[in-house]
Amino acid sequence: MPKRNDIHKILIIGAGPIIISQACEFDYSGTQACKALKEEGFEVVLINSNPATIMTDPETADRVYIEPVTAETLCKVIEIERPDAVLPTLGGQTALNTTIDAAKTGIFEKYNIELIGASIDAINKAEDRELFRDAMNKIGLRIPKSGFAVNMTEVEEVAQQIGFPIIVRPSFTLGGTGGGVAYNMEELANLAKSGLDASLITQVMLEESVLGWKEFELEVMRDHADNVVIICSIENIDAMGVHTGDSITVAPAQTLSDKEYQALRDASIAIIREIGVDTGGSNVQFAVNPDNGDIIVVEMNPRVSRSSALASKATGFPIAKIAAKLAVGYTLDEIPNDITGETMACFEPSIDYCVVKIPRWTFEKFPETDDILTTAMKSVGETMSIGRTFKEALQKGLRSLEIGRAGFGADGKDPAPGSVAGMDLEYKLSTPNSQRIFYIKYAIEHGMPITMIHDLTDIDPWFLYQMKQIVDLEKQLKLAGMNLPKDLFEKAKKYGFSDTQLAYLSGGLTDKQIEQKRKDLGLVPVYKLVDTCAAEFRAVTPYYYSTYESECEARVSDKKKVIILGGGPNRIGQGIEFDYCCVHASFALREEGVESIMVNSNPETVSTDYDTSDKLYFEPLTREDVLHIVEKEKPFGVIVQFGGQTPLNLATDLQKAGVPIIGTSPESIDRAEDRDLFAAMLKKLGLRQPDNGIAYSYQEAVKVARDIGYPVMVRPSFVLGGRAMKIVYDEKDLESYFELAVQASPDKPVLIDKFLEEAFELDVDAISDGEDTIIGGMMEHIEEAGIHSGDSACVLPPYSIEAHHIKEMSDAAKAIAKELNVKGLMNIQFGIMNDTVYIIEVNPRASRTIPFVSKAIGVPLAKLATKVMLGKTLKELGVTTEVIPPYYCVKEAVMPFDRFENVDPVLGPEMKSTGEVMGIDKDLGAAVAKAQFAAGQKLPKEGTVFISVQDKDKKAALPVAKCFHDMGFTIMATRGTVTFLEENKIPSTFVKKVSAGRPHVVDAVKNGEIQLILNTGASSQTQRDGYEIRRAAIKYKIPYATTTDGARAISLAIQAMKKENLTVKPLQYYHQEIKH
Repeated sequence: MPKRNDIHKILIIGAGPIIISQACEFDYSGTQACKALKEEGFEVVLINSNPATIMTDPETADRVYIEPVTAETLCKVIEIERPDAVLPTLGGQTALNTTIDAAKTGIFEKYNIELIGASIDAINKAEDRELFRDAMNKIGLRIPKSGFAVNMTEVEEVAQQIGFPIIVRPSFTLGGTGGGVAYNMEELANLAKSGLDASLITQVMLEESVLGWKEFELEVMRDHADNVVIICSIENIDAMGVHTGDSITVAPAQTLSDKEYQALRDASIAIIREIGVDTGGSNVQFAVNPDNGDIIVVEMNPRVSRSSALASKATGFPIAKIAAKLAVGYTLDEIPNDITGETMACFEPSIDYCVVKIPRWTFEKFPETDDILTTAMKSVGETMSIGRTFKEALQKGLRSLEIGRAGFGADGKDPAPGSVAGMDLEYKLSTPNSQRIFYIKYAIEHGMPITMIHDLTDIDPWFLYQMKQIVDLEKQLKLAGMNLPKDLFEKAKKYGFSDTQLAYLSGGLTDKQIEQKRKDLGLVPVYKLVDTCAAEFRAVTPYYYSTYESECEARVSDKKKVIILGGGPNRIGQGIEFDYCCVHASFALREEGVESIMVNSNPETVSTDYDTSDKLYFEPLTREDVLHIVEKEKPFGVIVQFGGQTPLNLATDLQKAGVPIIGTSPESIDRAEDRDLFAAMLKKLGLRQPDNGIAYSYQEAVKVARDIGYPVMVRPSFVLGGRAMKIVYDEKDLESYFELAVQASPDKPVLIDKFLEEAFELDVDAISDGEDTIIGGMMEHIEEAGIHSGDSACVLPPYSIEAHHIKEMSDAAKAIAKELNVKGLMNIQFGIMNDTVYIIEVNPRASRTIPFVSKAIGVPLAKLATKVMLGKTLKELGVTTEVIPPYYCVKEAVMPFDRFENVDPVLGPEMKSTGEVMGIDKDLGAAVAKAQFAAGQKLPKEGTVFISVQDKDKKAALPVAKCFHDMGFTIMATRGTVTFLEENKIPSTFVKKVSAGRPHVVDAVKNGEIQLILNTGASSQTQRDGYEIRRAAIKYKIPYATTTDGARAISLAIQAMKKENLTVKPLQYYHQEIKH
């Protein structure tokens, strides 16, 4: 049945900011859907608060509302737009929850709006654990024994029926937030309490644990005519008990017999029919008992999920795009498969290679939390690799992770023999953690029998034997030393060993010597196509992976072409913003008629979509892998300034190997990164930077710090995202820092800067063609200096900076761009203290604020920068003046603190946010309010605000307190603050601090007596008190600020909300107001 003619306008709900368990895969699926529906001639309206995605570009949909993804906003947009249909299945859990909340208001009936993709009934049936259980019983499938509880008495009753260990799952939450495994009553009480708080409907499900069972996922698609196809089967290497998002997974499933696979297939088809997902993609998770093959259904997501992105990239079958077309009435046998061009979408993909996905964690950012993986997801990104065998894909995947490893060990970074033994090793194997794969290698190497490793880890022996084969080959390679025979060399490459590993194992050769030897023997990789149908039909879209075989399928053209190096896996400090820039580079190359070639290893993003670039190489971003592609393609140039730190780290090596790097030269990048060269350049230009020094030992550091004067900012050299940065107030602090910093990078010196206390900080993004430089945007940080720019909220245009300072910064930016001969983008951070402008740092590359600035000013900076790199001038491109929008744009960071126990949610110089949101409005307060709502801070219009600040912040907190008092809020405070406020004629209520006995402030938080918290962190004794308050704020979802500047912004926001209701307006309309 062809597409429907009775609907014309479709509203798509996006997923909002990137958070753990809902990352860029939803940007990818949303972008695909918008594209597919516009192709079909529908009018597409979009709500999404995330500025860092391609999805919220003004070209992606007819009207893009960059507004908070909440039921309230959804209703306002529906009032204005009156769409015919709403598509809720492409924005992750956020979109489903928002739709369900909005449905309760009756707005869909009021305007006669249809939900396409999945109905409210289907969503409820899959999401509400009780309805799901009944549905599974009806079709005779087993699910774990379980019961529901809405209070602690019920929790105890259910626990007695099921028996321990028990898995706690709050209803309607994302990625297992608030859940976990309880082994005894006490643990259960803690988990159930926090689970009830986390759940949208204060309900938890307690279920029997199937820990240690094997876990499988199937991606299923269904259309109106009830055709169902299975796109991909995915097997988790880690057994049940680890969230699938935190598990290493393999596609296709490797250890199922045919009979078992058919049973899972039949079950998933029965489930999608029973739940009633009319059209589109779903993801079903199963647990299989390894002893007897029993099957249990774990859960079903009635939407495009994280695994859908993986399945799409693994098979080349664009699930989200096809889901969107099915939702508007097509059937699977009417939609052509883009990759072959001749088969239809009802052909099930079959693949003749192996795909491995490995999660990327950032536990190093949260040293206070335990590195343990459970049913609540903790990874922030993932990498995917493709090989002919599991062994090859696993090693490629490990080197794609960018954690400093070259593969499955054999790189000199394994723990020393005998350093982990006995109980320690058993604990590391039996308790899932982010390093477990390397401990398995260690156990194999030290002769632990596979059966014992299996008993400890519950990982299927097949995978363990594969790993053992890698270790056995490694031993052979070590014995062969420097003269590797060709057959052994070839076998090593087929097993996925990198040149770096082979150099280490040779015991004396460098990787360049290994590379030379290998080429002399004629061993170079060939490129195979991802073709969805095991090479039975010719693939039209060139989408490649490398392997060591004889036949190469790469189709090399002789056109002018440019390679773009992507950013690798998502992580804190290097997120989707860089992927956004890479995608824009591809678009620009297409507009200029140049062939674009993308190299990246991140399965979640738009850059690795098969139709974003002319060619895609799904490969690790290492020197060896990139050079092979360059040798194959011989490009006109390679772009390194868009993928964050990842390609920059390769730039110098690539240039030495003769690779043409276009844009700003690696030498200029070094001049900005190297302290001495940078200082010399600023001196030459007559610009100021904070006093600084460099120290190789604690003794040197003490001397430097005394010369500069405390407080100082200390950090190791060469890191992205402010890893291991700290503000140090005295020598005792300095000493404890040194013990930690030396672990982060032992052979590198420590940098020491004067810390600009209470300074204003600004970020400036500029574009330059080597002659002219135009300022893209100036952002004033809301938080004072000392908070990482990626974590600070910021406002464009600046709202409190004097005109002469703005001119001074603009001139400085132009001088620096000229001096560094920047061709492309550049970001500068300025600090203003005591009326003096300082330059904090310069990055001659795309920064994480580029997407935000591009959307704020309506100018695609990354696209223009790409054209500049190809030789165009800014004048030719028509970019001649800075655009200052007549409205305010506020960027707010989104933090992952609710995922990590025991971490104090205070902001500092080390970046901790996973994503960002954007608020736009004519009124600054309203823009701040939108950004706060979008980031999940539900600001109150009335009630009680609790204020507790350290002495040095009291003066700054006074006007904020007065503002809240004038707005009619009750102020609650601890003794010192109460006295201070009364002296200044502001009435307040006294409450005990945590260390002063009960009932104290945390009790007040738990009892719902406090609606907003302002609490600034400080010395150790109050720190414990402050920490308790801040953790309580997160747990009970009470909006909080940990800086006085943040609280001032919140007070502006509440003022704006009290004045009038927040309005919504599409980005395209804001852009029309800009005077060109």
